[in-house]
Amino acid sequence: MDKRFFLFLALAAAILVITPKLFPPAHVPQVQSDSTRQRTARESTTTASKPAPSAATTAPSAAAAPARSPDTLASVAAARADTVVVNTPKVTYRFSTVGAMPIGNTLRDFKALTKGDGRVDLARPGVPLLEYRLVVGGRDTIPLYRLPFTVDSSAAAGATKTLRFHTTAAGTGVTIAYTFSPDGYLVHVHGTVEGGGAQPRQLLVDLPQGLRSQEADTLDDQRHFAFVTKPLHDGAESAPFGKLELGKPRIQSGPLSWAASKTKYFVVSLFADTTIAPFSGVVMRALPRTSEKLQTNASATVIQPIAPNGAFGFDLYAGPQEWRRLLALGRGFENVNPYGGFFRPIVQPFSTVIMRVLLWMHDHLRINYGWVLVIFGVAVRLILWPLNQGAMRSSLKLQRIQPELQAIQKKYKNNLEKQQAEMMRLYKEHGMSPFSPLAGCLPMLIPMPVLFALYFVFLNTIEFRGVSFLWMADISLKDPYYILPVAMGISMFVLSWIGLRTSPQNAQAKMMAYVFPVMMTVFFLNLPAGLNLYYAVQNIAALPQQWLIAKERAKSAPAPVREVAATKGG
Repeated sequence: MDKRFFLFLALAAAILVITPKLFPPAHVPQVQSDSTRQRTARESTTTASKPAPSAATTAPSAAAAPARSPDTLASVAAARADTVVVNTPKVTYRFSTVGAMPIGNTLRDFKALTKGDGRVDLARPGVPLLEYRLVVGGRDTIPLYRLPFTVDSSAAAGATKTLRFHTTAAGTGVTIAYTFSPDGYLVHVHGTVEGGGAQPRQLLVDLPQGLRSQEADTLDDQRHFAFVTKPLHDGAESAPFGKLELGKPRIQSGPLSWAASKTKYFVVSLFADTTIAPFSGVVMRALPRTSEKLQTNASATVIQPIAPNGAFGFDLYAGPQEWRRLLALGRGFENVNPYGGFFRPIVQPFSTVIMRVLLWMHDHLRINYGWVLVIFGVAVRLILWPLNQGAMRSSLKLQRIQPELQAIQKKYKNNLEKQQAEMMRLYKEHGMSPFSPLAGCLPMLIPMPVLFALYFVFLNTIEFRGVSFLWMADISLKDPYYILPVAMGISMFVLSWIGLRTSPQNAQAKMMAYVFPVMMTVFFLNLPAGLNLYYAVQNIAALPQQWLIAKERAKSAPAPVREVAATKGG
């Protein structure tokens, strides 16, 4: 039987095994009752009272970052909290005078896609973007998030847009200042700790326990909730909320360059000021679930050593995962989505190239991203045309000599050495080699890295968010009418049908021509419409080449077996 058929079956089996893991089914969350929520808050508050260990240790421990209450603002109701608002061209920030912490940021350029009007605000109601605690001497933990701060509000109105907070507790003075980037989402956070003698000190910064989901497909967005950390000398590592276990903290030891909490399209990240000190570690914990099968709550505490002179500092980025913006921030932040699993070494570089090409096409052609994907699909097919042409003609040659190969195998079935020699002679006569059968599979294999990379690009590329095209309101979501996946399946069948018309009769190939398009259609039904658009365009663009090859195949008939047998000696 043809070796290409077995290779084709292996590829199909690989798709069957890998695809369910890459494209997991959606889960419907079940919300906890009010009594469960109250019990969760009490348990988290009890955990937050645990003391911190010695700050002299280099690697963080679980107890070094006690979990905070899920409703922090309510826990400080005894202190009067005022809200300070700072407006920048892209963001409206809100800060609380209790804790000197950012409690919200409204992104002017991004509309919430959930029901109702409004702009994206990353903070959940009642949960701040950041919280601060101070560890002094390895014994005392000062909960800065509970303390009232005085604020220099006049600085916020100045040209430099710097907001300063100050408080004193247990003989220790703490100043926290925010300097705002005028044209972006970056805020430089810096401060000083005065007093406490020469004891070692650490700043504990709690990341959001999960950002507000404001996407049309909320469940899909929540499945992307994750913490991401970046060691100074290694690649980014992701810790999805669903992978964290309750009661088993996950510790990422430093030195770390940055740490982030992300959704599908937005991210809150802290970048260490390495001139002071990199982050010494991050402690991540799962929090009690508010749904039975979907983890949407988790905590992460970033630990930064305070310099001997009392200084600390980091940059806060709270905004969209726009690829160019992430790339400009440096430190490998464009890889805040380290996707691809064990395919990552292949997928990540392809994703980078594809993003550069798509953004370049969008900027220079000034057309909708839907048309960008159409042109990109056609361009990929045209670029691969010569290679596909060579591979298909190699397949034609193999088909023409197939009867002779079978005759040789039959004649010398008891003399393998002679059989191999005769087959090599036949390959050489026709300008082929034993590896020529593999060339016939290249058209299937070459586009696969691009297809996988495009899938992961659609996972987190905010540039496609909310982009309408033809009948689709959002190409980052599935086709509401399933037109594109059906068109993709039909075009795949037509490709197979054209090829089978002039090919030798093969029951297995005929079966796969019917089964494989149906299987792929089912796989693609709930994938982003843009991905279906690209693949359907690829298939349609391949039809002319397949038709030309079919005509060429029809003109060349295989050599009769009897002629082969007559020309060979025994």
